[in-house]
Amino acid sequence: MSEKKTPVVMANIEAQILLIRGQKVMLSVHLAELYEVEPRVLIQAVKRNIERFPEDFMFQLNAEEFSNLKSQSDSSNLKSQIVISSWGGARTPPYAFTEQGVAMLSSVLRSSRAIQVNIAIMRTFVQLRQMLSTNAELSRKLVAMEKSYDIKFKAIFEAIHQLMTPADPKKKHPIGFAPWKEK
Repeated sequence: MSEKKTPVVMANIEAQILLIRGQKVMLSVHLAELYEVEPRVLIQAVKRNIERFPEDFMFQLNAEEFSNLKSQSDSSNLKSQIVISSWGGARTPPYAFTEQGVAMLSSVLRSSRAIQVNIAIMRTFVQLRQMLSTNAELSRKLVAMEKSYDIKFKAIFEAIHQLMTPADPKKKHPIGFAPWKEK
């Protein structure tokens, strides 16, 4: 009997990358869905190999982060995945995996699906980094252009400012001819 495998779509992965504790992470419930395993199976595999997952690879959300996640997910699909379990109660907070943690999952979950998912996730993380670096480069160029134009247009702005400033009436010279004054 052949299993029906859903394709790995990078857009779906990108939408599931969250910023928690200043790090881009994916939650265990989302990863389990992508790997097509139950969340408890994924966590069991990780716990059997916990030495492969230091804190900078994986961490469990604290109560406040979990609460914030629940409040943000009230109107989204996250609520059904994270907050409500099959028996109706609240689940324990999910685990968050950094890019390195996701890469380490491929050594723990040894299926062809895990390999496909990991490749897609790594490509998505790389694509996000490239977009961020492109935006940073664009921002640097814009700042440089602003400075360059500020210098070039400074003389123009000074000339406009002088034209707009009223002349000092004491230094005003009459227009036209005046009789010669004798010395």
